[in-house]
Amino acid sequence: MVLATHSNPKAPVLSHFSLAGKTAIVTGGCRGIGLEVAQGLAEAGAKVAITYSSTDGSQADAVAAQISQSANGATVKAYRCNVKSRDDVTATVEKITSELGGGKLDICVANAGIAAHIPAIDYDEDQWREMLDVNFHGAFWTAQAAAKVFQRQKEAGGDGRASIIFTSSVSGILVNIPQPQAAYNASKAAVTHLAKSLAVEWVEFTRVNCVSPGFIATDMIATIPEKWTSKWPELIPGVRFCDPAELKGAYVYLASEASSYMTGKHNDNGIFEKEQTLTQRIGANL
Repeated sequence: MVLATHSNPKAPVLSHFSLAGKTAIVTGGCRGIGLEVAQGLAEAGAKVAITYSSTDGSQADAVAAQISQSANGATVKAYRCNVKSRDDVTATVEKITSELGGGKLDICVANAGIAAHIPAIDYDEDQWREMLDVNFHGAFWTAQAAAKVFQRQKEAGGDGRASIIFTSSVSGILVNIPQPQAAYNASKAAVTHLAKSLAVEWVEFTRVNCVSPGFIATDMIATIPEKWTSKWPELIPGVRFCDPAELKGAYVYLASEASSYMTGKHNDNGIFEKEQTLTQRIGANL
């Protein structure tokens, strides 16, 4: 098994980032990080499918239209998908491949996720399983469904230049404070190592990488107590929250041939540089 080569590594560097002619899926693409990732992929020339579950269908269609308009008319379409259901994910990926991609798929961003701040001792079984079903199992079902398409394309004579990108979290590699989120942390740690494992298994027909954002200024922040959010900036190297739009370049890079020799890579959002400081502060608060 050999990683696919770049189609033209000597071409001018900006052309390496082009996604023209590519078809992409972004789960959880109607808001937050997923929306900005979809925006970036569309701006780079890809046809993009965004999936949703809790969002109203008409609202999801409006988001797709908005992305298309701001990306010079790129093709963007919304699809309902329950990532907790392997069958639903598989059917949706196949439908997108057929309808949007004309039988071809190139990029899959397993981004859909949820968060909850519940003390570990208080978790009931349903709450715990819900976190893992969406964040971990859903991410795997998404990647697996896309990988089956990528493998099929490779066996039919394709170039094997597909890309899977997981959205994990820095919470998968350190314990953020002061919020209690053991289930979320565990689910994201699983996603991070899953990406590395799949990069090895699936090297013949796709690259697999992982982005682990830190504190991002999405609508989820508005639901978190100020007594927690006020402490977070001092734990970040940049001393501020990241605008989700600042992440889209990283995803375009990983989706494109600009990263043709990168697979199994964990890309954190910059908070990792302060892990030692964070650990010291945890100790000081015990």
